[in-house]
Amino acid sequence: MDVTDAWHGAPFPAQTIMTPSTLNYHHLLYFWAIAKEGSLRRASEAMHVSQPSISVQLKQLEECLGTPLSTRASRKLVLTDTGQTVYGYAEEIFSLGRELMTAVNQKPGHRPMRLHVGVADSVPKIIVRQQLSPVFELGRSVHVIVREGSLEELIEQLADHKLEIVLADEPSTSAMRVKTFNQRVSSSDITICAAPHLARTLVKEFPRSLNGAPAVLPVSEMGLRRQLEQWFESHGVRPKVVAEVEDTALLIDLGGHGLGFIPMYSAVTDQLARAFRLVKIGVAEGLKMEVFAITAHRRIRHPGVLAMTSGAKREIPYSFFAVATPDADQSLETN
Repeated sequence: MDVTDAWHGAPFPAQTIMTPSTLNYHHLLYFWAIAKEGSLRRASEAMHVSQPSISVQLKQLEECLGTPLSTRASRKLVLTDTGQTVYGYAEEIFSLGRELMTAVNQKPGHRPMRLHVGVADSVPKIIVRQQLSPVFELGRSVHVIVREGSLEELIEQLADHKLEIVLADEPSTSAMRVKTFNQRVSSSDITICAAPHLARTLVKEFPRSLNGAPAVLPVSEMGLRRQLEQWFESHGVRPKVVAEVEDTALLIDLGGHGLGFIPMYSAVTDQLARAFRLVKIGVAEGLKMEVFAITAHRRIRHPGVLAMTSGAKREIPYSFFAVATPDADQSLETN
């Protein structure tokens, strides 16, 4: 897409008075193009201007902001930390510009409700879809942006107001040094599954049969892995771990290809087992896999977040809970 599409309409003014408190969106557009294209040359070609001209625009924006936005490393243009921040805002600004043009050209038209959702790698995608379903049933135009990452990365984005809600398989804690509020939105037992040929040998004398059996497990940093290790120890079994992965989809795929047994969310085992040709071996009694909705505010106002955390009917049983902190009386707050 031609980056000039992001700013479509009236031409830029010939001259703009620049003061420390005034942002020249003309300069910001050129910076956005440079960051998006990765070099001055490619940005100048995309914007149909000369390279010296676009370089001047970048310098004027840096002077306005009072800090460099990029550096050169190995003949490549690399954004500074501030440059990354400015690029994030520019991406949002020009995305809204495109949205504005779409809304104006649609008759009748309404600006879609935007909802930024963070999803921890360890949350099964089918669970994410179930949690998002109420948002798409609000009876209004919506635009959902889903970003994946580690819980720590997502909590940082939540604190920076880049996300409205985070879905994770463990609550945010005070160790992350960010004030958050946790709600459990789903809970399920854990079922051990495997490809048919492996399941046939493990179903007998379960769970003792897991001793020495190949296993594909979540990485050690994940809450489910810690639960599994305690469960293995309590039953006196030590499986042979052949792979450790963060992404649940990859874990299920490896299990379906027969690399080892895997733990699965019991509430969605039937659907995933059919899709990936997996067979149930047995339920890991006493283990629970939970999904938490994490927000930055106690009082939720965003309609999309309300839909995800309210009492709307789900396919998975759930309940709300309070994460207690040392100085909080059954507060949802972690600090």
